[in-house]
Amino acid sequence: MMMDENKVLNTTAPLRNIYRFDEDAEIALETKDLKVFYGNNEALSEGDLQFERYKITSLIGASGSGKSTFLRSLNRMNDTVATVKGNIMYRGIDINSKEVDVYEMRRHVGMVFQRPNPFAKSIRDNITFALKQRGMKDKAQLEEIVETSLKQAALWDQVKDDLGKSALALSGGQQQRLVIARAIAMKPDILLLDEPASALDPISTSQIEDTLLELKEKYTIVIVTHNMQQAARISDYTAFFHMGKVLEYDETRKIFTRPKVEITNDYISGNFG
Repeated sequence: MMMDENKVLNTTAPLRNIYRFDEDAEIALETKDLKVFYGNNEALSEGDLQFERYKITSLIGASGSGKSTFLRSLNRMNDTVATVKGNIMYRGIDINSKEVDVYEMRRHVGMVFQRPNPFAKSIRDNITFALKQRGMKDKAQLEEIVETSLKQAALWDQVKDDLGKSALALSGGQQQRLVIARAIAMKPDILLLDEPASALDPISTSQIEDTLLELKEKYTIVIVTHNMQQAARISDYTAFFHMGKVLEYDETRKIFTRPKVEITNDYISGNFG
């Protein structure tokens, strides 16, 4: 079913369809007037969102809708390929400012990509590499972080006797959980994930989802997913992106049962394309 362009234009009233948190909600990250350009092409034109602390927020939408562009902007992954305008507020600091130390900022806002990308090192060294680069030398402290991170990523019991073996020998699902462990070893506040289960089998996908549900007790999680069932299963909030705009943002149960925008309903019901 092809979408009627007039329908799109008639339903782009984002202020009416964007969730507003109450005053007691703790906001971990907020974007204001965010716009992203690839050369002269405006890939994201309306990206104002707030993310509640210790919740999972899913970003959904068709390919090219702007959701991954938005996600990658949240920890400055677009710096070398795009122009990002607007504010990304974290703890009262605009982390989109040129004055911000990007590498230091990424300690607080970690990222996990679509395909597992473990280092060609041992399982242990995957966790400790960045920590050692930052000057941490205490072996007992490093081993404690290895164990804690792998436990949080639900991988410890499977690899605790093989920490010296190559990470590349792990299964795809195990590699992705190792990458998550590597990210949380830096003790971020926020964890960004760009389709982390898209290359995995259903069993590994379920394990990743269980891991994320446990991690949200300590981390604020933002995830891009094309899997509607996944978004419905694990997220507290869902944002629907279309043509470079956030058209609707609400509690996940409302997005999937009572969306306010017709295009949102078309997308989640599969009548879209």
